[in-house]
Amino acid sequence: SSEVFFKDEAAYKQFLAKLYMGLATSGQGGPNGAPDIAGIDGGFGQYLRAYWQLNELTTDEAIIGWADGNLPSLNTHTWGSSNEFVYAMFSRGMYQVSLCNEFLRQTTDEKLNSRNVTAATRAQIVNFRAEARFLRAFSYWNLMDMFGNIPFTTENDAVGYFLPQQKDRSFMFSYIESELNSIDGDLLASGTNEYGRIDKVAGKMLLAKLYLNAKVYINQDKFAQASTALASVLSSTYSINTSSSYGKVFMADNDTNGSQTEIIFPIRFDGLVTQTWGGTTFITHASVGGSMNPSNFGVNGGWAGLRTRPELYNKFAGDPRGMFYTSGQSLSIGNVGTFTDGYAIQKYKNIKSTGGQGSDASGTFVDIDFPLFRLGDAYLMYAELAARGQGSTSQAATYVNTLRTRAGASASIVAGDITLDFVLDERARELYWEGHRRQDLIRFGKFTGSAYNWQWKGGVQAGTSIDAKYNVFPIPSQAIGSNPTLQQNSGY
Repeated sequence: SSEVFFKDEAAYKQFLAKLYMGLATSGQGGPNGAPDIAGIDGGFGQYLRAYWQLNELTTDEAIIGWADGNLPSLNTHTWGSSNEFVYAMFSRGMYQVSLCNEFLRQTTDEKLNSRNVTAATRAQIVNFRAEARFLRAFSYWNLMDMFGNIPFTTENDAVGYFLPQQKDRSFMFSYIESELNSIDGDLLASGTNEYGRIDKVAGKMLLAKLYLNAKVYINQDKFAQASTALASVLSSTYSINTSSSYGKVFMADNDTNGSQTEIIFPIRFDGLVTQTWGGTTFITHASVGGSMNPSNFGVNGGWAGLRTRPELYNKFAGDPRGMFYTSGQSLSIGNVGTFTDGYAIQKYKNIKSTGGQGSDASGTFVDIDFPLFRLGDAYLMYAELAARGQGSTSQAATYVNTLRTRAGASASIVAGDITLDFVLDERARELYWEGHRRQDLIRFGKFTGSAYNWQWKGGVQAGTSIDAKYNVFPIPSQAIGSNPTLQQNSGY
């Protein structure tokens, strides 16, 4: 019970840890027990795996050959309201919100007074509460981005059975904006928090992303506000380690090999203490198949599932950020279920930059932290805003060239190259398989419709136009079954 749990003041940080680890682990019992989300395999119900699948398999960047349940429909934009993988993301997001709400209920002044919490712990809890509010805002942003109009609860709602009211994107946009502005003063300064925890820069980065997508969310141009929020990120203590390499950002020791100076908000993974069949364990294992040697990726075997589509490969033209495995693989995907149809991706490696695999000697679970927010993304957000009239195209070219030089790309960019089409392609080259692509394509008007097609878009090998309803996922039928006040998204 809470009365027993909070007798030890260390419990507050332990609870905060659960909020962070809700993004990484499947539940309280490791990979095979006590999952937080019932009704689906624990690995499939893990936050990052659900998030990654909905934002990458639905785009030109990734495809999966497995036939589990309704998973193939994510490849072909044929999903419906009964899709269990859509429901997993919806449920995981709402579960995170509920955890954050409970943490905030348990850390009010009234509760802390009743427990005689010491002044030192209370001072820390100020920061903890701001981090919890950020994590709640992050999950609400994910849910609003993917599902549009969503159920809404806060710590002010009583625990127990009731039907949360559905709020539209306009309400959620304003709420998230208000929360991020409100917590800024209580978040720790740039780079002063423990690695992996939120600071002021992460708050500004999420605010900038909210404004960058405002035209999609609320049909309002907020690019000027995005530029203002982004300025705090660009002037922070975070930096691109130009003496390092692009590939190190996605290795087992990316928390210590110099890449950590760029990573603003990671989901942390450790092969010994965050064991899950989701997260970067899933991304790394599922990317290995065919003639690929699993030991080159620090894992004990390949799951032969994930590849890329030819449209992504064709954007690189020798750019070394394109970490493709082509031996025995065909560029074109004739059969989605055949691993050797489509080039494989070698971006994530459970190998340390100093040599040797990650901490799990068996090679099953990986150490690779997943960079939800990193400075390279912020540089490209600046470039996009400059192309949209907010910022200097010369400065944008400097930022882009910093990334290209770090990666060993030969061609330098000049101000005249900073166009929207270039930026969208450059985001693919720098950020592929990092969970950004679906949102990017929607913001640029190239996800639905026929402005841009890719193999198996719409279930046709050559790609075809898809209905605008697919810009959001359906509210899961299971959620409507338990809360009949929820209204389904148009077209589903």
